[in-house]
Amino acid sequence: MSGEFVRTVIEGIGSALPKRIMTNADISKIVDTSDEWIVERTGIRARHIADETETTRSLAVDAARKALSHAGLGASDIDLIIVATSTPDRTFPATATQVQADLGMTCGAAFDVQAVCSGFVYGLTIADNFIRGGQAQCALVIGSETFSRILDWNDRTTCVLFGDGAGAAVVRAQAGQGNTADRGILGCHIHSDGRYSDKLYVDGGPSTTKTVGHLRMEGREVFKHAVNNIASVMQETITGAGLMLLDIDWFVPHQANRRILEGTARKLGIPEERIVITLDRHGNTSAASIPLAFDAAVSDGRIKRGDLVLMEAMGGGFTWGAVLARF
Repeated sequence: MSGEFVRTVIEGIGSALPKRIMTNADISKIVDTSDEWIVERTGIRARHIADETETTRSLAVDAARKALSHAGLGASDIDLIIVATSTPDRTFPATATQVQADLGMTCGAAFDVQAVCSGFVYGLTIADNFIRGGQAQCALVIGSETFSRILDWNDRTTCVLFGDGAGAAVVRAQAGQGNTADRGILGCHIHSDGRYSDKLYVDGGPSTTKTVGHLRMEGREVFKHAVNNIASVMQETITGAGLMLLDIDWFVPHQANRRILEGTARKLGIPEERIVITLDRHGNTSAASIPLAFDAAVSDGRIKRGDLVLMEAMGGGFTWGAVLARF
């Protein structure tokens, strides 16, 4: 596409969820909590939990195949795979290389990205840079997580929040005009601030405890930073693309907590009917939550080709970011 303006277009979307559904009533049999308590504080009613046969890798492959089918493409068309995950099957090799093998892709490159709940946004941003830089033509960006493996099931403040799942997007180079009428990614902005790493983290690792560890979180601190950081990067991304909030058709946020979604919407004045919410049935699936929600809204007909979609997230690190795309 020499001499042309290159856009990174989302051609296909797909998702995968474990077979087992764990309701709030199920969790109340494990820890001292209730459906009412969980729904009031989080908006979550159920989540999917992987069994021993379901892994981050297998969920990623399932979602990837569905995304490829939706795009009308095969593994031979892909020259880059990026898997965003905080729960890889192994310390190494990268889960992405295992997905590459399972799909039968033998060219290009595959690697993982670790930005916790912001991972899919980071992955899309990286893929966009690869494609616009001419180093890739067609990429799979996958968010896949089995957070149930790192939860402390005695800690009711965290174990009620998370679920397992995967979502994938097929993106590829397409010529554009360089204006906001183009299909594809119109803007990406990512940030991090490591000073707050102790607010949301896992208390283990190969180099420290030699164990996987468990997720730990200071909920009130995360909430406070989440609303401000998310609102800021959303506005930054929309303004950077030369658009206004009213121009956006759909907001597909990271599904962390209903109160964070509502707080951000109030801060920016976003009508709730334009926000895609799957939190109630998926819980927080970290890097998988945005593509899971995106796929749900495409599947039920809400998000249509040509719609302007803003995706945003914040996760441990802290990391946060947003991607604006015309689907």
